[in-house]
Amino acid sequence: MSVLCYNKGCGQRFDPENNPDDGCTYHPGVPVFHDALKGCTRGPHNKEKPPEPVKPDVTSSGEKEADDQTKPKFNEYIISAPKPQEAICRPSADEPMVRLQHKVSASLKQALEKLKLSENAAENKEEDSDEIKIGTSCKNGGCTKSFEGPASDSDVCLYHSGFPIFHEGMKYWSCCKRKTSDFNTFLAQEGCTKGVHLWRKKDAGKKVVPCRFDWHQTGSQVIISIYAKNSVPELCYVDANSTTLNIHVIFEGEKEFEQKISLWGVIDVSKSIVNMMAAKIEVAMKKSEVMSWARLDLPPPITPPKESEIKKEEADSEDEDE
Repeated sequence: MSVLCYNKGCGQRFDPENNPDDGCTYHPGVPVFHDALKGCTRGPHNKEKPPEPVKPDVTSSGEKEADDQTKPKFNEYIISAPKPQEAICRPSADEPMVRLQHKVSASLKQALEKLKLSENAAENKEEDSDEIKIGTSCKNGGCTKSFEGPASDSDVCLYHSGFPIFHEGMKYWSCCKRKTSDFNTFLAQEGCTKGVHLWRKKDAGKKVVPCRFDWHQTGSQVIISIYAKNSVPELCYVDANSTTLNIHVIFEGEKEFEQKISLWGVIDVSKSIVNMMAAKIEVAMKKSEVMSWARLDLPPPITPPKESEIKKEEADSEDEDE
């Protein structure tokens, strides 16, 4: 049966029979409130509730008296909080952006070479005929239709005129903003705009598409994996500063993916790198501090209501009371 851990900064439940020496991350000192800071010490979980602080007696002269034996012992180990000028501040999101160095794997180079040969062969065939092949997919974003013959030209194309957005675990198109947390549900969303199909690459240009990505972390790194096959190194880039990431990926010749992330923690840009492989791209970011991130992106700040809105709510409340 699980029990509650009373180490400061933990608060998780654990199995007393399975309690490793490094299973708990907690604070041995007093609380210091600061953005994006967590436990700083590792050790076993603690099921013993700490003693309540003893309130000292107050004499008539105003002097406080307390028996040294009744004082909580942990007071002897209090660590003083840093002075304001020594506190670590989150860097500004307006810092200059730096383009991260990227490494191209041998597997991607080989895949692109094969793709180039096949594209050249296809282009030579297209020069002889303007015919659209059966099975050619529509280039409009969000459209899942394929060319089945001349009758397909008269079909109404339902597509998304905007671009895909991934933020705080939610996925949606900028044009209709039907939010969902499930990637497959997002892909299955029917388009919100009616038009005609675009069968040819030269007519459509780059096709903005959703692209699955996830992240994991180690003690010193955060790694984002973007599952984009056959990405084009010359057209892909990742710009970053200490707290912001701008991802731009061109893959499979005609597909385009963009994502801006306000990072939960702080990174060292000079020690971060982009690894490009045949099946995915990895953005390996060096943490500025060895600590655990609670999530990848930073939640947007809560905007306090305007004074006019508060007065309106108060007036509405008074009207209801009457």
